[in-house]
Amino acid sequence: MSKEKVVLAYSGGLDTTAIIPWLKETFGYDVICCCVDCGQGEELDGLDERAKLSGASKLYIENIVDEFCDDYIMPCVKAGAVYENKYLLGTSMARPVIAKKLVEIARKEGAVAICHGATGKGNDQIRFELSIKALAPDIKIIAPWRMTDVWTMQSREDEIEYCKKHGIDLPFDTKHSYSRDRNIWHISHEGLELEDPSQEPNYDDLLVLSVTPEKAPDEPEYVTMTFEAGVPKTLNGKAMKVSDIIRELNRLGGKHGIGIIDIVENRVVGMKSRGVYETPGGTILMEAHQQLEELVLDRAVYEVKKEMGNKLAQVVYEGKWFTPLREAIQAFVDVTQQYVTGEVKFKLYKGNIIRAGETSPYSLYSESLASFTTGDLYDHHDADGFINLFGLPLKVRAMKMRELKKEETK
Repeated sequence: MSKEKVVLAYSGGLDTTAIIPWLKETFGYDVICCCVDCGQGEELDGLDERAKLSGASKLYIENIVDEFCDDYIMPCVKAGAVYENKYLLGTSMARPVIAKKLVEIARKEGAVAICHGATGKGNDQIRFELSIKALAPDIKIIAPWRMTDVWTMQSREDEIEYCKKHGIDLPFDTKHSYSRDRNIWHISHEGLELEDPSQEPNYDDLLVLSVTPEKAPDEPEYVTMTFEAGVPKTLNGKAMKVSDIIRELNRLGGKHGIGIIDIVENRVVGMKSRGVYETPGGTILMEAHQQLEELVLDRAVYEVKKEMGNKLAQVVYEGKWFTPLREAIQAFVDVTQQYVTGEVKFKLYKGNIIRAGETSPYSLYSESLASFTTGDLYDHHDADGFINLFGLPLKVRAMKMRELKKEETK
């Protein structure tokens, strides 16, 4: 009788390597590893050998970079979705697309379970599991770090020892470094000195994609981008797909010290955590997109869209990508993007993105209206009646308060 199969979200790191023999020993599963490439930039070479050596029967390496950029990142850029004013959702957006791929592989292999190595304290367990529940409610989910009765390893040393016992002698080190998550959009850093909010980050050790503004070039660099219906199409005159635009913006932003944030954020599980995020290209793309929107969106749409962007950030942060609410917000946002077409120019200088002009065939900016000379469309006298009506509630209330005060003093 063939064994039941489990699909393991596999990175090739120590945690997920130790999970392979553990799954076989604890549940008797046939382990199929799935490494989902969202643009980690880490070497995927040698993973096949490592997975097999660790006891996996098969390894899938799935490149989903373009799907991630087009179908997950861009809806959030169009919405202007930013969590708690700072976090550009780098990890949050990647989890649902990874989960979707894990479900696809599980279906293909006829697996009964999906296993992930996320801890019981973080947001990622929620994002993975909500996505899997929404896409495959029948598939069992295994989260070793929460199964403290059968998962007894507490440290990297324990895991290395466990691997050695099972004949897996790989060059993992025991020293604790930053806990990082990387994809094409960003890299996050947690741990070490960052666990104490009173400590300044040790940026010289920490930064991977960027330099600090102090170390950025002394000369500014101009960048021009064009958008069509909210989607970036060209960078400095060159047509590129979204993923290549993000890669090039990462290079430019990293060079000029852009998009480094230090945040104490509120996790879904109720605790605060401190992290440093590097999102050089994403920060520029969001800013350029907003720069164009200011020109073409009317005030009422802009106002509601801001609320929707905040709402989407919360939905995505909480792992609720595959929900009717996310679809509905995205549908609203897509309508607002119809005319977000045009060109934006800005310069990058020591951590700053300084706007340098924008144009759009759909611009609602009228030079004759905005200038101080009187045009046909705007009669200054009209403002009299408008202010009277606009200020009427204030005036009525003030009169009432005055009347009551008079009665009190009688």
